[in-house]
Amino acid sequence: VNITQDLGGNYTVTWQGNMLRIDGTDADAIGRKPQSLDFTAPADGNIDKQQVWDALETIYDPEIPINLVSLGLIYNVDINQDTKQVTIDMTLTAPGCGMGPVLVGDVEYRVGLVPFVENVKVELVFDPPWSRDKMSEEAQLEAGLFF
Repeated sequence: VNITQDLGGNYTVTWQGNMLRIDGTDADAIGRKPQSLDFTAPADGNIDKQQVWDALETIYDPEIPINLVSLGLIYNVDINQDTKQVTIDMTLTAPGCGMGPVLVGDVEYRVGLVPFVENVKVELVFDPPWSRDKMSEEAQLEAGLFF
């Protein structure tokens, strides 16, 4: 087993020529310690939008070592303080991306760790379509796409 990515608490490995994802909760299976995501609960009892964005920045594309926010995959974050629901509009690098359900699950799980969040709703949207122009300059530099 060769670990090709260990960002955001999950792992991408190659084994016998295949790329596999190891969930962070199973980190001990590859000799690693699970990473935790801890937030301080705001005294006002409200969901902190910055904490939601911070949680999103811990989620990495399994094939590209860049987080979803820097990749430009997160289009909108809406917080309903009354219902304690966070609604996220996000896209994928390609409409047929096989990792889409995994990334949606990661978003639901990580954002659900933010204090006072009771429900996370992820809407996959493809309009406007994703392009590398949506990536931050830093992400483009890291990926070798900035000219």
